[in-house]
Formats: sequence, C-alpha cells, structure tokens
Amino acid sequence: MLTLKQIRDDREGAIRKLAKKGFDAAEIIDKVIALDDRRKAIQTELDETLATQNRAAKEIGALMGQGKKEEAEERKRFVQTLKETSSRLQAESTAVQDELQSNLVLLPNFPAEIVPEGLTANENLVVKIVESYTKLPENPLPHWELARKYDIIDFDLGVKLTGAGFPVYKGKGARLQRALINFFLDCNTKAGYLEVEPPVMVNEASGFGTGQLPDKEGQMYHATVDNFYLVPTAEVPVTNIYRDVILSKEDFPVKMTAYTPCFRREAGSYGKDVRGLNRLHQFDKVELVQLSLPEVSYEALDGMVAHVESIVKALGLPYRILRLCGGDMSFTSALTYDFEVYSEAQKRWLEVSSVSNFEAFQANRLKLRYRGDDKKTHLAHTLNGSSLALPRIVAALLENYQSEEGIRIPEVLIPYTGFDIIK
Repeated sequence: MLTLKQIRDDREGAIRKLAKKGFDAAEIIDKVIALDDRRKAIQTELDETLATQNRAAKEIGALMGQGKKEEAEERKRFVQTLKETSSRLQAESTAVQDELQSNLVLLPNFPAEIVPEGLTANENLVVKIVESYTKLPENPLPHWELARKYDIIDFDLGVKLTGAGFPVYKGKGARLQRALINFFLDCNTKAGYLEVEPPVMVNEASGFGTGQLPDKEGQMYHATVDNFYLVPTAEVPVTNIYRDVILSKEDFPVKMTAYTPCFRREAGSYGKDVRGLNRLHQFDKVELVQLSLPEVSYEALDGMVAHVESIVKALGLPYRILRLCGGDMSFTSALTYDFEVYSEAQKRWLEVSSVSNFEAFQANRLKLRYRGDDKKTHLAHTLNGSSLALPRIVAALLENYQSEEGIRIPEVLIPYTGFDIIK
C-alpha cells in the first residue's frame, strides 16, 4: 500500500508513475487527499473539544468546593454537550479513516524508474536469452502427448477426481515432481535461504498483507465457513510471518524458501494456451522470499535473479529473462523480471518464474518495520521469486529432453529421481 506521504509529497508525480502501469489514479488520489484533509480537520476539532471538556470537568470540582452548586450544574450540562460532540467527532473520524483506507488500497505500487513503458506483454524488454543446443526428434511432441505416451501424467483422471486443471502425476511423473521440489529447495538452502513449511490456507489479514486482497479475491479459492483462502503462492504465508514485526538492522537480510501446493482459479482462462500443464488450478511451486533494508533491496533483487537463473541454467533449458513493462506488472510490484523457457513443440515461451521487488508496498500493509540508527521505525522492503513453478518446468523438460529412446533426465536431477530416462 502506498503511504500518504508518497501521494501528498508529489501528487502529479504519483499520477504520472501510476499511469505507467496503465492506471488512471487522478480521481482516487484527489479523493485520498481530500479525505486526509478532512481527517486532520476532524482530529483538530476533536482535540480542541476534548481539551475544553477536560478543563470544564476540572472547573466543576472547584465550583462545588466553593459551594457554587448551580454554576457547577451548568458546567456539567456543558461537559455533557462536549461529550456528545466528541463522540460524534470520533465516529466521524473513524468513518473518514475507513473510507480513506478503502481508497488507498485501490492504488497499485509505483513502478521503478527502469520499468519499460508499455501496457501489454508484447512491450516487455528481453534482457537476456540463452538458446538450446539439444537435438530433438523431427516433429517433437507437446508434453501432453508425451505424458500420455509414457503414462506419467493423467489429465482425464484429474477431471474425474476434481475437474480440469487438476492433473494426476503417476509413476516416474510423480517421482520427477518430487525430485524437482527437493532439487529446488536444496539449491535455495545452499544459497542461504531458510526452509520453512507454512500452512496452505491463510486468513484474510494475510491475504491483505501481501496484496492479494482485496485485489485478487476472485482468483483465490475461498473456504467460506472459516473465511480462509487457499494460497495462490507460498509468498503469502511466508511473508506474513513478519506481519506486525519490528526488526533490528542486524536482522537483515531475512531469506526464506518454501514449497507449497498453490491454488488459483484462473477464471476466464481458456484455449490452446491452457492445454496440458500450461495453466493449472493446482500446482507445486518452490518460492523465495527476502526482506531487505531499503538501500540495498535492488542489489538483493539482482542476487535473486542470478540465483534463479543458475537453477534454470542447471536444468539445461533454453530460457530468456524479461523486464516487465508497466502495464504487464502486478498490482504490488515495483520491478519484476520474468523467466521463460522455450517449448520447441509448442513454438512458444512459457513463464516459469517472476522475481519482484515490492519496495515498501507490502511492508506498509504488513506493518513490517525495522528500527534504524535514528531509533525510529522505518518500513522494510520485501522481495519474492518463484524458484521455481513446476508445471511449465516439467512441460519444458518433457519436450526439450525427448528422444527416440525416451525422455532423458537432466544430469543434475538424476541423484533425485534415481533414473536417467523415462521409457
């Protein structure tokens, strides 16, 4: 969530920055400023009323002591009037603050200066591309046909058990999933990330803290009886570990990694781009979360990008790194790099990771702070990245490692799978 200071210090700059994300913020920003002005005016009037009320209350005792009962009774009536006024002002202040908050949360995060201009994915900037040198059979098969051929993923059974977007992994397909999860976690812990295993259901406060609520409630599975949400990513519970926490500067950086199943409704998704593993409602993902001091958060982001790249490179997949343009970025992000792997069979790039710096946007919602050298509390910066999302990694592995003999397994995964080929 943006702070009032960010908005009030430079109204025109705030409107201009959010326009880079394709968001017309002028009306909301003007409303926020007007509500903040009203809040301040009410608070001033309330403070004056309470001060007058306190003085009048003290006068009552003095008058009673002097035997001036009639004057004391008059002051009591005056105090009662002031109490009614202060109660009204307090109620009005609460209502204005609630309305102010409800408008503030509608504003997305400011994009960083280096975010490219543009409103669609076609305008994202390719910052690096690494091609594949894998020799594939003539007319390579897409992963959904390979899954059926080798009986390792059953999409129809998933439809029977639950519905479309809930595949069943079998045999070596299931073993490959487990191998990837363990490999990713090992890579992350070796890089200094603390492994945590969080719940896969979160409360409303957690959803608000990382920005999924109220922006993306339609994309989340909601257990209405208990008002819990199934996690769309481990980012939500892991980052919320530090909700309402005040850290010291010595605590940074805080680096965590977690595996969870993830659940996304993906409402409105259809067509060839969602075939097979391309877009699922339930999938496995290993996540990175980092908390950073503001002055070094972009160095931390560069480190996370390099770390994710090392994992993709170890798998031997063709990949590219994109810096997302303003219009293709998430509501909460200040700067995002996407990793995509190439599907030779589908002739398209598949996103497998997003690595983002949210600056203080999430921290303001989370009330995640640290105590600085000035002994005051300041908002920390939060970052996260997929490391990695499994479905499209699996799709790319199946498609890019297919051969006449079967599907070969990348060398780094063989110690985890226990086999080197799927026949």
